[in-house]
Amino acid sequence: MMLASLVLSDARFPGGGHVHSGGLEEAAERGLVTDLTSLHAFLRGRLRTAGRVAACAAAAAADRAARAHPVPAGPVPAGPGPAGGDGDGDGPAERRWFVATADWAALDAALDARTPSAAQREASRAQGRASLRAVRAAWPSPVLGALLTAHPRPHHPLLTGAVVGATGEPPSAAARCVAYLAVSGPASAAVRLLGLDPFAVNAAIVALGDDLAAVVDEAAALAAGPPEDLPAPGAPVLDLMAESHVHHHRERVRLFAS
Repeated sequence: MMLASLVLSDARFPGGGHVHSGGLEEAAERGLVTDLTSLHAFLRGRLRTAGRVAACAAAAAADRAARAHPVPAGPVPAGPGPAGGDGDGDGPAERRWFVATADWAALDAALDARTPSAAQREASRAQGRASLRAVRAAWPSPVLGALLTAHPRPHHPLLTGAVVGATGEPPSAAARCVAYLAVSGPASAAVRLLGLDPFAVNAAIVALGDDLAAVVDEAAALAAGPPEDLPAPGAPVLDLMAESHVHHHRERVRLFAS
């Protein structure tokens, strides 16, 4: 059994996930989430929107990582192209570099476009960057180099998908990991913020099993397709609350960064 997706979904993974509430802190502050019933509705809505976007992006990243052709180890002759060579794309190493970098850049742009809130984009990149050191230590791979060439602060779903795919797990494993994190993080925050019964909160997560399975199935089906085919469900309330949270975070101390 592959361990990457399990380790990455573990709350103890040193990736900084504990400082993000996925919008739950702002929702609780506004009285939108006050009990288990409203928490379940919040988690289900988040899974079907932001979680769905992230899970599909992670599955696509896992697919690219599994099929990646990274630049071989060792120096590449200097030249105008980003991977060296003469820049005309004739060298096999240069072609591999361009293909891998273009794939990651396209996925990065697609996820940016599907995350209209600047605050949510920043939270995703902050968590991706925070996870990078632990990921490199546990799963060193040339695939990570190609991803970082596309953007030095990778989105967390793309980093997660890259690791899962590079270690041999299928895109569905990456989607399941990221979809689970989309609800487990806010659920954990709800225990701290609202004092809810942790056993009941855990049961609320389990109750989302069918919704999570549907998200994973869709993500796996779209993983090998073009980035423009990835879903783009809107969540205006989550977007607005993310922007509001950043504003409030500057004014007074908050427990969570997002």
